[in-house]
Amino acid sequence: MLSAVLVLWQVIVAARFPLHQRSASPEFFPAISLLKPLKGCDEKTLECLRSWLEQQYAGPLQILFGVASPDDPVCALVRQLIAEHPRIPAQLVICGEDLGPNSKVSQLVQLERIAQHEIICVSDADVWVPPDFLSNAVVPLRDLAVGLVNSFYRFASAGNFAMRWEAFAVNADFWSQVLQSRSLKPMDFALGAAMLLTRRHLAAIGGFAVLVNHLADDYQLGNRIARQGARIALSPVVVECRSEPLSFGQVWSHQLRWARTIRVCQPGPFFWSVLGNGSFWPAVWLVAGPATTTTSFGVGLCLASRMLAGLYLERRMTGQWAVSSSAMALVKDTLQVAVWALAFMGRQVKWRGVSYQVEAGGRMVRWAGVRD
Repeated sequence: MLSAVLVLWQVIVAARFPLHQRSASPEFFPAISLLKPLKGCDEKTLECLRSWLEQQYAGPLQILFGVASPDDPVCALVRQLIAEHPRIPAQLVICGEDLGPNSKVSQLVQLERIAQHEIICVSDADVWVPPDFLSNAVVPLRDLAVGLVNSFYRFASAGNFAMRWEAFAVNADFWSQVLQSRSLKPMDFALGAAMLLTRRHLAAIGGFAVLVNHLADDYQLGNRIARQGARIALSPVVVECRSEPLSFGQVWSHQLRWARTIRVCQPGPFFWSVLGNGSFWPAVWLVAGPATTTTSFGVGLCLASRMLAGLYLERRMTGQWAVSSSAMALVKDTLQVAVWALAFMGRQVKWRGVSYQVEAGGRMVRWAGVRD
């Protein structure tokens, strides 16, 4: 029954959060420098990058696209977009220095050097944003106690079973679990899809350079800013992650990398997170418990609650009803038990085609001789 109570808790905090609510302040448009580290491209990259150049933002905006090599195919897309938007001060920056194992952060360090404005926005390459994103996301920074603003993200429509699994995990469970955690204590981490922070708070932690050896750089960035005494705010405006179709193996690798990284960064909360699996524990109860009418009713009630919660939470995030969400809740929970268990069986992950070992504190080192 504990898992059912935890699922209900997620639904309550999700219902109370003003998701998708707009709160733009017409008199607050500080200058922003957007740092956009890139590597490679797919069929969704152009529309994702274009969404940043088409922001309806009244303040000064500098956009810096960073890439490690001038031969990267994404360079052609960036040049095309810059030519299409001549009034936007956008620039393609070749970030040729290899400053550490996290190549994305290595680019951010080099982009930070030429960023002109006090407010820094950082976003992943596959993120699409609505036209009013910046106008809304910057509002919490009016409060000087806020050091960083981040946003929930959703996955676009899935093209196959594997991506449907991952989409449900993000669109239904992940954001509500973040709110569940926040209901216990102030947020002390960040979600990396789209973040805004001040140079003052960034400088206080040593800049992006202190993150270059960490895999979960978004978590580390938010955690270090929170430890400085600043508040981490959540914008109700949601961004969207768009990418080409991924195979089951690619999604599985991503889920395992995510799980092992969280386990290393937050071992206690990750260990106990399995208690919130709303399908696994009722199944255990059914198998291990006495075969009674009460047991069957209780198990059925728990599973029905989990299925309805999945349906509601994904609808709340995406704005669309999907009947498959109820069944997907059971599928996701089953797969998640396996991912959770495997997270304790090693520290090896694969990221951007390279194998790493995640060490204590989330530091990453190259891992040779590993078969992934």
